[in-house]
Amino acid sequence: MATAVREALAKAQRSALHLEMRDSYMRDDPEFIRWQEGHRYDPADRESWWRSWLDVVAETTGRGVHMRRLRVVSEPLSDYMRYEYDGTFTNIAAGEDVRWLPRSLTRGLLLPALDGWVMDEQTVILHHFSGEGQWTEPRMEVVHDAALAELYVSAYEAAWKRAVPHEEYRPA
Repeated sequence: MATAVREALAKAQRSALHLEMRDSYMRDDPEFIRWQEGHRYDPADRESWWRSWLDVVAETTGRGVHMRRLRVVSEPLSDYMRYEYDGTFTNIAAGEDVRWLPRSLTRGLLLPALDGWVMDEQTVILHHFSGEGQWTEPRMEVVHDAALAELYVSAYEAAWKRAVPHEEYRPA
């Protein structure tokens, strides 16, 4: 995970909202390729799947920051989203609250064009991806703009209310 997000999470005091709206990211990710080849994390073998990002999540949520991830997805899920679904138990084990929102439930919602984070309703970190899900420049754009943060939070909260908690979501 990029330094900008890690630094913002280290400073967060109340909330960290992550909005993901693509059906595929970084298809050349070695972990995704391993998953395609049949590798699955074993929930009983924490050492085999715990990684530095989960340390960041655990430290952040351990300070009392409510960390939420919302995935807006097409159904049936793409292979990449199935990979994400299979590994989400690791995010939850680290303290994240994760929900899934099928696009079929988004009618009437206005969602931002870019994925990103909102920290403490003040800082927005926008993610820039190509149509293929690869990073493009600028990869991440940190914006300290309360008005933009308010727009993102408003859209996020409306979508969050419709989203299905990970424990209840069954991919189509």
